Amino acid sequence: MLRRVIPLLVAFVAVHVVVAVLGYQQPNEPMGDVYLVYEPWSRCALFGGVDVTSCTRSDTWQWPGITEKWIYPQLAFLPMTFAWVFAWAISYTPAWALTVSLFNLVAFLVLVGDARSRGRVIAAWFWLVAILLIGPVGIYRIDGITVPLALLGGIWMLRRPFVASLLLSIAVWMKVWPAAILAAGLVVIRRRLALVWGAVAVSLATIIPVVALGGAPYVFGFVGDQTTRGIQMEAPVGGLYMFLAAFYVPGSEVYYDGDVLTFQVTGPGAEPLIAAMTPIMLLVMAGVAAVGVWKLRHGATFLALFPPLSLALVTAFIALNKVGSPQYYVWLFAPVALGLMLDRRRWYSFAAMTLVIAGLTQWMYPMLYDGLMATHPNPFPVVVLELRNLLALVLLVWAIVRVVKAPTGRVRPPAGLREIVTGRRPVPPRVPAGR
Repeated sequence: MLRRVIPLLVAFVAVHVVVAVLGYQQPNEPMGDVYLVYEPWSRCALFGGVDVTSCTRSDTWQWPGITEKWIYPQLAFLPMTFAWVFAWAISYTPAWALTVSLFNLVAFLVLVGDARSRGRVIAAWFWLVAILLIGPVGIYRIDGITVPLALLGGIWMLRRPFVASLLLSIAVWMKVWPAAILAAGLVVIRRRLALVWGAVAVSLATIIPVVALGGAPYVFGFVGDQTTRGIQMEAPVGGLYMFLAAFYVPGSEVYYDGDVLTFQVTGPGAEPLIAAMTPIMLLVMAGVAAVGVWKLRHGATFLALFPPLSLALVTAFIALNKVGSPQYYVWLFAPVALGLMLDRRRWYSFAAMTLVIAGLTQWMYPMLYDGLMATHPNPFPVVVLELRNLLALVLLVWAIVRVVKAPTGRVRPPAGLREIVTGRRPVPPRVPAGR
C-alpha cells in the first residue's frame, strides 16, 4: 500500500508548496484576503484591540457575524482562528496555507484509500493538477477550506449520510455553495432523514451560540449582502458590460465597491439584471433538481445521477451568479473528483474542461488582473476572462444534459462498485487447505 500511496503524497506536498510560494511571487496579491481581512478579523475576535472596519484601535469586542453584519456565514471564523495555532511560529499567511493544506490532506487520504481503485487514484491526480492550475487563489481563500469538506461529504454520501451531512453543513456555514452537493444528496439517496438531521444539528449548533452572544440580527446577514450586491466584473453575466466598458461605451465601466471589497461592472440595464439574476439562478437549480427527482423515480441509480447532478447544481451556482470571484472555480473540483472516482470513463471530458477552466482562471487572476481593474479594461484580459466564463456556461449545459440523459430502469452496477465506494479492494475468502 505504501508503495502506491507515497508517490501521491510526494506530489501532494510538492503541489501545495509550489502554489503557496507562487502566492508571494505573482502580481496583484493573490493571498491578499488572508493578511488584509482574515488576519485582522480573527485577531480582533480573539485578542481584541483593532477595529476591523477602520483598522484603528478599539476598546470594544468585535466579532463580525455576531457584533456586526458579515459577508460570510459564521463558521467561516473556525479556520480563520485555527490558523493562529501555527501563526505564532510562522506568521499568519503561511499558517493559513498550512491550514488549508492539512484540510486537503485529510480529504486526499480518504479519497485515495489504499490506492487500489483506479478511479480514486485518477481523481486524486486530477485534484492535484487542478490545484496547481488554478494557483494561489485556490488555497489563499476560505473556499479552499470548503472543498475538502465537500469532497468528503460526497465520498461518504451513500455509506455514511449523517456524517456526510455534518461535513457539508459545516462547509455551508462557511461558504454557502456546498448546499448544492447536499441538495443533490437529498434528491438521490434513500436515507434522506440522515441528511436532514445532520443539517439541523450543525445549524442549531451554529445559530444558538450566535444568538446567545447577541448576534441574532446578524445570523443570516450574509444572505442579504450577497443578494443585494452588484455584478462582479468576473461573473459570466457581466461579460457584455466588460466588453462595453473595454470599448468605452458610455455608461459602462468597472468600479470598486468598498463595502464588499471587490470590483464590479455596470452598464445600460444593469439594475434590472442585478435584481433578476438571483431568482434566475435559483429557478434553474430548482429545475435541475426536479429533473433529478424525476430520474430517480424512474430508476436512475446513485452512480448515474449523483455526480452529474452535483456538478450541474454547483456549476449553476457559479455560472448564473452575479458574483464571480476567481476562487469560486475551486468549487468544481469536488463534484468532478467524485465523478472520476465513481465513473471515470464518462468523466474524463468533464475533468479536462475543468482543468482548462482552472488554468484560464489563474491566467486571468492574478496574471492579467491589472488590465481588468481599470475603469475601461484592456480588451485582451477581457477576452481571456470571457472565454473562461463561456466554458463555465458550456460545462453547466453539459452537466444538465448528463442529468437529463441519466439512464433509468434497472441498471446493473459495474463490477468493483464496492471497491470504488469504500476505497478498499475486498479480500477474497480463504479456502481451507485440501479442498
